[in-house]
Amino acid sequence: MSRNSYVLIRGGGDLATGVALRLHRVGIKVLITELAQPLAVRRTVSFAEAVYDGAHTVEGVTARLVKREQLPASLDADEIPVLIDPDAEILRHHPTLVVVDARLIKKPPQPLPVNVPLLIGLGPGFHAGRDCHAVIETRRSHTLGRVYWTGTTQPDSGEPEGDPRRVLRAPTDGVIVGVKKIGDHVEEGEIIAHIGDHAVTSPLRGVLRGLLRDGLHVAQGLKIGDVDARDDASACLLVSDKALAIGGGVLEAVFSQKEVRGKLYS
Repeated sequence: MSRNSYVLIRGGGDLATGVALRLHRVGIKVLITELAQPLAVRRTVSFAEAVYDGAHTVEGVTARLVKREQLPASLDADEIPVLIDPDAEILRHHPTLVVVDARLIKKPPQPLPVNVPLLIGLGPGFHAGRDCHAVIETRRSHTLGRVYWTGTTQPDSGEPEGDPRRVLRAPTDGVIVGVKKIGDHVEEGEIIAHIGDHAVTSPLRGVLRGLLRDGLHVAQGLKIGDVDARDDASACLLVSDKALAIGGGVLEAVFSQKEVRGKLYS
């Protein structure tokens, strides 16, 4: 595997998956690094699910959980390898030109184990020119998906976009057990999941767009689900317009760098 043959994406949630799909579709090889226990809410459109299931397909593209020694062969296949490597230690063994930090940690990141020519951060917490080379706006507005080579994106508002009722949060610490499945229609007040002895109910009528996996231990206040009032179950199988816009911003950042873009296809 050559030095310049892939883009490393840190995180495999729904926004990161939109970025991975856009890169993959233009012929760029992608590697995703994840936690040992990802907490993706929009699981149907998150490559992070490969950590649990071994493989996960989104819009016809398959991501597969691999070990480090399997990376060269996996990158030569038409799939996206997923590696459990929260600290991106793979860079010490297989350095690359581009890293996209899509973990959405909303705070300044710790330095990578090695320097890379192009580090792209997604959303609040990154400061272009200080802890990354470019930062992509992730908040819905006229600036969504824009690339900044200096400064920061809009700050984290601390509130969900749109109707704040749509976000389901854990009422207590405990293990989540789902009653409904992603894509199910729900009515206001209907039970969606249990956390211990506490029931999590739908705050509105719509489709269950996201829900954490059964058996995960969650902390009080953690986002565990999402109800979409548009009530379109088909949307649960598609990456969002937001994810695609952010992916477009990453493509712009990558292809605007002459010293990077040609080498990614070598």
